[in-house]
Amino acid sequence: MTSRNAVAVFDLGKTNSKLFVFGADGSILAQTRTKPQWVEHDGIRVLDDEALFEWMTDTLRQAVDDYAVGHVMFSGHGCTFALVGGDHLTHPILDYEQDPPEALAPHVDMLAPVFSETYSPKLPLGFNYGRHILWLETTRPDSLSKADAILAYPQFWSWKFSGRKVSEVSYIGCHSHLWAPLKQDFSSLVDGQGWRAKMPEFARAGAVIGSWRGSEGKSADVKVHNGVHDSNSALYYYRSLGFDDFTLVSTGTWVVIFNSACPLDALDEHRDMLANVTVDGKPAPTIRFMGGREYDLAGGGWTKPVSLEALSRVIAKGVFGLPSFAPGGPMQGVEGRFVGPQVEGEERAAAALLYVVMMTDLSLDLIRSEHSIVIDGGLVKTGLFAELLAELRPTQEVYSSTTAEGSAFGAAALVFETVGQSPFENETKRATPLPLFGLRAYRQAWRSLAEIEEPDVARPRKEFHA
Repeated sequence: MTSRNAVAVFDLGKTNSKLFVFGADGSILAQTRTKPQWVEHDGIRVLDDEALFEWMTDTLRQAVDDYAVGHVMFSGHGCTFALVGGDHLTHPILDYEQDPPEALAPHVDMLAPVFSETYSPKLPLGFNYGRHILWLETTRPDSLSKADAILAYPQFWSWKFSGRKVSEVSYIGCHSHLWAPLKQDFSSLVDGQGWRAKMPEFARAGAVIGSWRGSEGKSADVKVHNGVHDSNSALYYYRSLGFDDFTLVSTGTWVVIFNSACPLDALDEHRDMLANVTVDGKPAPTIRFMGGREYDLAGGGWTKPVSLEALSRVIAKGVFGLPSFAPGGPMQGVEGRFVGPQVEGEERAAAALLYVVMMTDLSLDLIRSEHSIVIDGGLVKTGLFAELLAELRPTQEVYSSTTAEGSAFGAAALVFETVGQSPFENETKRATPLPLFGLRAYRQAWRSLAEIEEPDVARPRKEFHA
């Protein structure tokens, strides 16, 4: 790499956006974060992109001056797009957690391609971002007609810093309705709506697409690399470390589980199962649920690790969190709730952690996971998540990442790849199964209460709500 060899990675999450500075040896030299602001605009919730861009440029300038950063890369959360005409947005960037108007939704949903084409299930809100493009095209047609490019979220930021508009397959292929993975081409929705001309040329994630000049003085041109979808970035990272036949449990706001060994015909669109697409354009069978968000909601905002003692008390009391505390996931259409004695504080967080473990375990069964499991991301910090999963799945080795930032590390690895370097070493640790008394009986009871055998039937229940 050049003498300005540090890599800045913007890891842009829905709740938190972070900057990591990686040295040439793969070490983290600095990190900082902010919270994206989602605001109202003409009755629609949108991103304050100018505020986020100001934070990004300020922090990048500082990183360039302090750490000789010569490269910048972007890893972004899914479900989000930007309509760009010339040098500006033709409509603010939509928050994916909102539904199109009720009267409009049937028309929009009727246009979605069949699952066997896109391997992208019909999901609520804007989880299929093709659905939100159709919403704007129908209600605010000028936003589409004036746009010369439909940019995925990481590519919006690559463009903001480089001036070049490109596409990237791992993001477009992420349950958007826009991609047909078996054809490795855009879906019938794109051609049917005449959007292909608005899709810029493809560049591989990590490819250099331009440069950005920071402040005067010590700053110099920074190479701008094409961004990547966050969970697919994490998948790339662990593969780059040497993991091959494995299941990745990538956790953050979402728990996204990849198992490339799962056959495509085993994917059930009604269970939030889909085919993601790797940075190399290959289908990656996936199941997901909003586990990080659910843990925060069900856990009552608890931010400390959960203790073994609290978990034991919750199991002894028979407290169960049942699906689902957020939209999407393999158990859709039923409102999340607790059954059993009411608990607060750490015990409520323990019940929430057990709920997320139960959902992860179920999802691993559905995605036919049989090999090693690697757990990455925010749920590692809750305490005992990996150990509980290892206890429930004794025939599989469970590894926990010491970084908990696989998407950022994957983005950096893609940059290092462009200059022929691979500085990262495998620092995952094998989780020791936690012999928690009653855990397996608790799983059996949980599945019975959640009516796993009939997941598509939503039955109202009268248990208390926490």
